[in-house]
Amino acid sequence: MKTNIFIEILCPVLLPLRSEHSVHTDFCCCDLEKCVIFADNTFAIIPYIFNMRKITNAELMRPTVEEFARADKTPLAVVLEDVRSALNVGSFFRTCDAFAVERIELCGITATPPDREIHKTALGAEQTVPWHHWASAAEAVGALRGEGYRILAVEQVEGAALLGSFTPVAGERYALVFGNEVEGVRQSTVDLCDGAIEIPQLGTKHSLNVSVAGGVVLWDLFCRIGLKI
Repeated sequence: MKTNIFIEILCPVLLPLRSEHSVHTDFCCCDLEKCVIFADNTFAIIPYIFNMRKITNAELMRPTVEEFARADKTPLAVVLEDVRSALNVGSFFRTCDAFAVERIELCGITATPPDREIHKTALGAEQTVPWHHWASAAEAVGALRGEGYRILAVEQVEGAALLGSFTPVAGERYALVFGNEVEGVRQSTVDLCDGAIEIPQLGTKHSLNVSVAGGVVLWDLFCRIGLKI
């Protein structure tokens, strides 16, 4: 007959499981995935118990617009070339706000704030991320290069670095060019760039929505550059 197992102390997160009928535990091992108890040749695997209460907005300690404007920024700029969906533009604003991107350059037919569709997905981030509109991406690229940015197209081109293998250089500022939802970054704009980044993919479409691609690339570079939260 199996012996009942009572837990005295395994680790702090299991304290709520303490029993008033504690017995000796012959062996206890805790790691990040499970807790294993052996007693009288019997064992039990008990998962950690986490407090899953949702955090309120007040507890997130979100900075004000003024505080965010003064805060350190990730040395990244985003260039949007002829992005036709204002909802995608709004998503970029929200992502750039999340990762403290320095600025967004809106080019060609790309929608600009104030815009109802942009606001639907930006949720106010269009007020926190600096932006400028250019008649063409070529103008934006020229201005950014003049400020010392290294220009990278996010596109499937020959010689592109796969995102996972790209290592940002310390002290370098990067401008990432994202293109139209159907056509991508124009070849003429790619020709102006210093390099390109490609997101590795396995599916049949071999493409991502442009705002999704923006989230993938910006998160990866945010982690690699190492701006502390």
